[in-house]
This record gives sequence, structure tokens and C-alpha cells, in this order.
Amino acid sequence: MTLTREDFKGVMTNAISGLGLAPDAAMVSFPMSLFLPGSDISPLLARRHQFYEGLMQWRSTFATVKAGEVPLLTVEANSYEEALEKVNHLAITNLWGDGLPLWPATPSRVAHILRGTPLPGDQVIGKFPPRGGITTVQTCAIALAMAGGRPEYLPVLIAAVEAFLNPQTKAEQLQAASGSAYPVVIVNGPIAKQIRLNSGFGCLGPDPQRPAGASIGRALRLIQQNVGGALPGIGAMANYGGMRYTNAVFAEDEDNLPSDWPTHASERHGFTAGTNSVSLMFSNGATNIRRRGAKKETPEEDTLQGMHRMADFMRTPNYTNLQGYEKGTPGAILIPGIVAQTMSALGWSKKRMRQFFFDHSKIPMSEMIRNGGPAWVEQDANAVTRASLKLDPWPITHRPENFVIIVAGGGHPTNSFWLQGYSPRVIGREMLLPETFETLLTEADRDLGCGDEFCRIE
Repeated sequence: MTLTREDFKGVMTNAISGLGLAPDAAMVSFPMSLFLPGSDISPLLARRHQFYEGLMQWRSTFATVKAGEVPLLTVEANSYEEALEKVNHLAITNLWGDGLPLWPATPSRVAHILRGTPLPGDQVIGKFPPRGGITTVQTCAIALAMAGGRPEYLPVLIAAVEAFLNPQTKAEQLQAASGSAYPVVIVNGPIAKQIRLNSGFGCLGPDPQRPAGASIGRALRLIQQNVGGALPGIGAMANYGGMRYTNAVFAEDEDNLPSDWPTHASERHGFTAGTNSVSLMFSNGATNIRRRGAKKETPEEDTLQGMHRMADFMRTPNYTNLQGYEKGTPGAILIPGIVAQTMSALGWSKKRMRQFFFDHSKIPMSEMIRNGGPAWVEQDANAVTRASLKLDPWPITHRPENFVIIVAGGGHPTNSFWLQGYSPRVIGREMLLPETFETLLTEADRDLGCGDEFCRIE
């Protein structure tokens, strides 16, 4: 029995279903105005009989429904083009699509995608929140097929889904909340270059020479929507939903890492260098930061000024960082390899950078009080977060180690990029590749053209 905002009916239905309860559980809904500060709650008393009936008389209609295998859909048409159009109309009608054209997930195409993993298609990965739909290896293959992906992308998607479903991500909340959270998937290991996953110029956007990130991210989003129930305005209340076509899937630029800088996967998750892995966090904002100076500064001056500009962007009283205050991340800063190498030569390690960000992103308590921040901190469930109110200035995260630093973004020193954290944890997962992976890469060269650097148009 639940009291619900009218616009949160879908969210509550998903949440109830995700707990294994009947999705038609008794619910009494009220308009948003009842839940605002200073509202009149007398309508609760006027409708109390509905609560009594829900508690004493409700019976689920699902009790008599038997589960069965979902039948395959059949589309008849006079041409392939017409069939493709009908499939896409069917997907939109049934709320399975995202507004962009979809590939039909035919049995043969799904079987083709499943060549990208040694795992059986019916192996269960977990329940996808908040709706709690059972997610299998085949579920991932279907989504990747719909998104226009390839079998060699499947190991990345499976690992990303495994990380997403880790309970420590609190994905069941972030999927449904109004804060527009989206997953950020960072890939390390040789697989990134093998499947043409971008780590350089335009790594967060479209690139016809490196298409993997868009397909993998879109497939993950389709699973979020179709299995997890994250339909905008129904099961997901994100006001803006930024990045929700392709999420953010990219690789760390390991080729341009300074020799004394470990990879993100090694540093954050303890994976051995060269391990194919993903690291998943949540973000709900992205900001380009002008890192390079405008005049003839010395390298030392340019570096220090750039560090201050980055820290100044982090010093924002937005409080989405409370989600991962103790053990998550306030966000990920992306810097180009050429900048990382210059900084390393000047004595900057990742550890020193994190300490600088920690020290210079703190917010004076007078500003916190002015913008109402203490109230958000006081009501947080985490005791460590609440205790931070004793500090002035207030650090935006519990410890320097929480900052994520990634080398990516091409060989130009002007800009860095801040992915604002909305992330209770940063979860790492290793990938599992099939024995025939080299064959898949050979087929990719056949289908997409040579994937080596010297073949690409620069």
C-alpha cells in the first residue's frame, strides 16, 4: 500500500515489481502540490477510505496469470525496406525504441551477436532495476543487435551491465530519480583499440571510424528502458535526460599515458595492466573547461592556472556529489595525453592532482548556508556525509582518492572535461572474450575496412 505522487505512478510500479511484488499493488495517488513545502494535506483525510480499502480489500489480478515464453513477432511486408519500417513503427508503438532507427533483433542476428561471448545465452546476469526485469546474456545480445552493434562489442556490454547491476551503484534509485543520471563506462585494455573504441578526439561523441562507443552505450540505454522500465516521465523522472541516447562509453588513452601514471583500471580497481575491463560510474552533467592559458605563460604557470580552473568548476554547490560522498566519486576529470605528459614532466602525479582538487574545490560554509546546502547534507543517510558539516570550508568529497582522473580526448592541450559525479560507487569488471575473438576482428576489418591506425583517415 503506497502513497504516491500522480507523476510517480510508473516509478512506484517499477519499484514494487523490482521487489518481486505484484505490480498492481494498491496505490493512492495525489497531485504534486500535496508534496510541496507548506501544502494543505487535508485531502489525505478526505480520501482515507481509499487507504482502508487498499489495506483490507485489495487482491492482485496477477495471482491468476501464468508466466510463459514470449512469442516471436512476425512482420509481413513486400520489401525489406517496408519490413524494416514496420519493425520500427512496431517498436515505437510498444515503447521499445528510443526514437532512432533500430535493427530488427531477428534470431539469426542475435545468434550472430552471441558469437562475441563464450557464455550461454540463457545465463542470468541479474535483475535490472527498478522494474526488476531478468537480464541474461541474450538480453544484452538483443539490445546490441537493435542498436546496430557487432559481436566483438558484446564483452564490453556484458561487463558494463554486470557493473551496472552491482547493488552498490544504487541504480534502482538513479534510474528513477529526477537528477538525469546516466552511466559512464570507461574501458581499459587492448580490446579498446581492437574494437575501435574512441579514446581521442571526440571520444564522447559520434565517430564513423570508431563507432563502438555509440552502439554499446545505446544498447545499455535500451536495456535500461526496456528491461529496467526507465521510460521518461513514467518510470524515470529525469527532468532533462542528458546523454540518454548513447550514454558515455569511451576508452582511456593508454598509449599517451605518462610512463609513471598507472591506468585508471589499475589504480582504481587493482586490475593488472593489460587487463580488458570496464569501470562504471554515474554522471548527470558534463562541462568543457578551458584548461590552457591565453598568453605566453611558462609551462609551470600554465599548468597551475589550468589546475585552478578545473578545481573552480568542481567547487559547485550542486550536492549531487552527496550520492557518493564517502566511497563514490564527485566526478571524473578528462585530460588529453599531451597535457598529462607535460604535467608528469613537471612533477605532477595523479596523487598530487587529486590532493590539489580536494584542497581547492572546498566550499566556504558561508556559501553553503547561503544556498541551503546544510539541509541537504543533514538529511543524508550516510553518517560520514552528515559529519562533514563540521568542516569549514566544506570538502565536496570525503577524501582525495575519490576523484577520477582519466587520460583521453586527443592531442590538443586547450581543454579538459568534467563529468560531474552522481555516483555512489565506481564499479570495475573484467571482460570475458571468446576463443574466436580474433576471427571477429578479422570480420570487422572485412566489413568496416582496416582498423589499424595507418588505415584511418586523419
